[in-house]
Amino acid sequence: MYTHPQRRSSALTQKLRTQAGSWLRELRERRGLSQRELAAQVGAEYYTFISQLETGRGRIPPDRYLVWAHALGVDKREFVRTLMSYYDPVTYSILFDDPMARKPAAKPIHGSRRRPHAGKTTRGRTMHRADSPT
Repeated sequence: MYTHPQRRSSALTQKLRTQAGSWLRELRERRGLSQRELAAQVGAEYYTFISQLETGRGRIPPDRYLVWAHALGVDKREFVRTLMSYYDPVTYSILFDDPMARKPAAKPIHGSRRRPHAGKTTRGRTMHRADSPT
């Protein structure tokens, strides 16, 4: 049975959220921003929202990703990609870590290779245009 990867009750989800919070805190501190300053820049009503995110008790709403990336001085694509690795690891894996994408193409099964023909083959006999009934 499929379980939703973003449920807070999941131990893995909580671990990923905590890691995301640590990453966000590191970015904020690198910019020299307090939680209050960051909250003002991203339009958060309460600075405690920043604290909740940094301790893994919430998520940045997707419609605010670009504002956050700008406030934290991070490339928008890298910011969203990194957040996705924490917030939605299944989709991230499909888009960026797909092991099938790195595998070489499958070899043809013996005898399944198609050979070029001069014309259509019908029961072992090659028919050329001049031979085919019209």
